[in-house]
Amino acid sequence: MSVNVHALQSQLCSVARQSPYLAKKVHAHIIKAGLTHHQPIPNTLLDAYGKCGLIDHALQLFDALPRRDPVAWASLLTACNFSNRPHLALSASRSLLAAGHHPDHFVFSSLVKACANLGNLHVKQGKQVHARFFLSPFSDDDVVKASLVDMYAKFGLPDYGRAVFDSISSLNSISWTAMISGYARSGRKFEAFQLFRQTPYKNLFAWTALVSGLVQSGNGSDALRLFVEMRHEGVSVTDPLVLSSTVGACANLALWELGKQMHGVVIILGYESCLFISNALIDMYAKCSDLVAANYIFCEMCRKDVVSWTSIIVGTAQHGQAEEALALYDEMVLGGVRPNEVTFVGLMHACSHAGLVSKGRALFRSMVEDYGISPSLQHYTCLLDLLSRSGHLDEAENLIRTMPFNPDEPTWAALLSACKRHGNTQMAVGIADHLLNLKPEDPSSYILLSNIYAGAGMWENVSKVRKLMMVMEVRKEPGYSCIDLGKESHVFYAGETSHPMKDEIIGLMSELDAEMRKRGYAPDTSSVLHDMDQQDKERQLFWHSERLAVAYGLLKAVPGTIIRIVKNLRICEDCHNVLKLISSITNREIYVRDAKRYHHFKDGNCSCNEFW
Repeated sequence: MSVNVHALQSQLCSVARQSPYLAKKVHAHIIKAGLTHHQPIPNTLLDAYGKCGLIDHALQLFDALPRRDPVAWASLLTACNFSNRPHLALSASRSLLAAGHHPDHFVFSSLVKACANLGNLHVKQGKQVHARFFLSPFSDDDVVKASLVDMYAKFGLPDYGRAVFDSISSLNSISWTAMISGYARSGRKFEAFQLFRQTPYKNLFAWTALVSGLVQSGNGSDALRLFVEMRHEGVSVTDPLVLSSTVGACANLALWELGKQMHGVVIILGYESCLFISNALIDMYAKCSDLVAANYIFCEMCRKDVVSWTSIIVGTAQHGQAEEALALYDEMVLGGVRPNEVTFVGLMHACSHAGLVSKGRALFRSMVEDYGISPSLQHYTCLLDLLSRSGHLDEAENLIRTMPFNPDEPTWAALLSACKRHGNTQMAVGIADHLLNLKPEDPSSYILLSNIYAGAGMWENVSKVRKLMMVMEVRKEPGYSCIDLGKESHVFYAGETSHPMKDEIIGLMSELDAEMRKRGYAPDTSSVLHDMDQQDKERQLFWHSERLAVAYGLLKAVPGTIIRIVKNLRICEDCHNVLKLISSITNREIYVRDAKRYHHFKDGNCSCNEFW
């Protein structure tokens, strides 16, 4: 009989994992054959149910077991992790300990992975598991140690990971890769590159770990250069994850031309039908202000998951197309795809920038009542933004004071900005006083506070704001704008006067300025806080980085093409008006992605409809 059991177990391993239907069918056959009490069979079934996503069936099977050996516990924990239910894995581990069982190396490995998947909000639990492992008879197990290195990498604690890494007696590819990733994603480029050059396993996974980590830490340019180096070294791309990360770098940097080239690489390597690659391409084109390409990829996808739908919904919403975003959401729900937290952020954003108050309220309720999603601070901030932009200031203030989160500086600043826009001076002054007591860190908050107090004639408070800026050494981040012209990307800094084409840029800007004044343009110097006369303030506005980038684009870009610019700060009101006028004067489309949102300037108008 034992031979037959082993043969059936082998069949289970190869057949049951192919689909949920087959797993349940084999389970029924086992019950009919009376083999449920042969211990290897239930454990293999547990593993099979976990790998085909039937975690509830795995739990029922586990609960029905008359005896639970360490393999059964390890199988259950593995099933929880595979089904992306790490909370469930940790909960099960507490039951294991309460029953008097001691974790073995398989259980420890699963627990460490569960903590890693939960992220840095569970650092304390991860350290507790590490301590228990350290005191266990299995403390020399290199597989568990490799998992610990990965866990600390995901926690953003590379020094803890390095201590474990240095204790591993036989370092393998997984250990090296996890440590490289830990340094890279924590922004420790020097250590990441140093370890990468030292590893004896410079395979695709090591390259991917470094590229992905650099993208996650905001070092997209380094990641792109590294990907080019990888291609030059002839590393075979047998796994598409590195492509997803590289496409993500193009998205974050809004490098449209390079993103299109990466799309070509994806096609050449045969990964265009890969779901997460298509999702990354949708996000990339949307962030590069090419919604036509984003929509094309979305429509051509054979299979779409919640990330696909959310990417196109959020991208459409960010570009001011609220009705289109909401229509996509309706189509998504009708198709049976369940929205997630990010989906509702995009939808609330769309409602906010179109003034759809009733729809926004309804979506917020639906998120909670229909989908059981607990609103985050970001969701409350979106609802607050919707209410305040639409003039419902009392309701917005009540929300900010009653929501189950401590409102942060940007949240108060958003409400204050809305009060200023709607001319509610009394409420603005009260909120300004509260914000000032928080001692804000963002220089733009001080500019807003100064403008509020100046508008109310409270000059002593204006002086107080400026003194506080000096005491706290608040310095406005230097503004810069990057323009992508395909074969070259050029960065302009505010006030830059050393560019080789300075004379041509100044000449064109002066011509445009003269034409704008003929059309009624008057500079808005409210964003200039420096104590200087009006002429000097206007001169400072003249040298804002986005104007320099636009002028350069008009001089260098192919006539008639869209000028695409990325700015690190929020575009000021004066530059917003200027770019609308320039789009009309030159008959050119100008796309600007600033720190807050996307602006499409065309024929003297902007897609944001003055909401930004």
